[in-house]
Amino acid sequence: MLKTFERIGAALLGFLQEAGDFAVVSGRTFAAVLRRPFDLENLLRQFNAVGVNSIPVVLLTGVAVSMVFAVQLAFGFKQFQAQGLASSVEGLAVVRELAPVITGLMMSGRVGSAMAAELGTMQVTEQIDALECLATDPIHYLFVPRLLAALVMLPLLTGIAIYVGYWGGYLILVNVEGQSAYTFAHEFYKLIGTRDLRIALTKAMVFGVIIALVGCWRGYRTRGGAEGVGNAPTSSVVTSSLSILVADFFLTKMMLV
Repeated sequence: MLKTFERIGAALLGFLQEAGDFAVVSGRTFAAVLRRPFDLENLLRQFNAVGVNSIPVVLLTGVAVSMVFAVQLAFGFKQFQAQGLASSVEGLAVVRELAPVITGLMMSGRVGSAMAAELGTMQVTEQIDALECLATDPIHYLFVPRLLAALVMLPLLTGIAIYVGYWGGYLILVNVEGQSAYTFAHEFYKLIGTRDLRIALTKAMVFGVIIALVGCWRGYRTRGGAEGVGNAPTSSVVTSSLSILVADFFLTKMMLV
């Protein structure tokens, strides 16, 4: 019994230590955002890596998830002879939840893991130590461009996901279920307002911050050579994905009050 409590206490202390370390690194990153000099070339490179290269993934996942959700809605509402409501619920769900959350989860797997692997490799090969020897703050040089790129590009990718989500629902509800194109277009936007778009973009910005900070932090704290580099992306994806789901709940609760 005593060993059980020891394990629980050790796990709790380890969690608190990691949470404190993450908070310190995050604070240093936010403090370094406005510091000069600023490497514009590095920032543009991160914009390309985070945003442009992620467009195919967002297109495919946005269409696929929207189509699956439309199939479920069509089947569910058909049981109550209320097929016309499927388009309205589809639009609200895509804008408020599906587009930002699915985009965030996909980016945590693609972008967050890449950040963790890249910075982890730099850490174990002592490239980060070399930056410090050259009087270059690794937080400013490595974290800030990735944070800004994720902060800017996640809302844009979410906008793309909303757009393709419309056409995913269109393919199912119009071409398969036989709803008229005019009715679908009218009903899809019926329940959506600027508030819903604001909720989606705010969520995307928060998710972008989470992905960048967790990915960079996991890579920055990598230890143990090749094994540590292999573990960093995995722990980054798990941590950021769980954080996104928890943050989504609280953001939804706060912004819908």
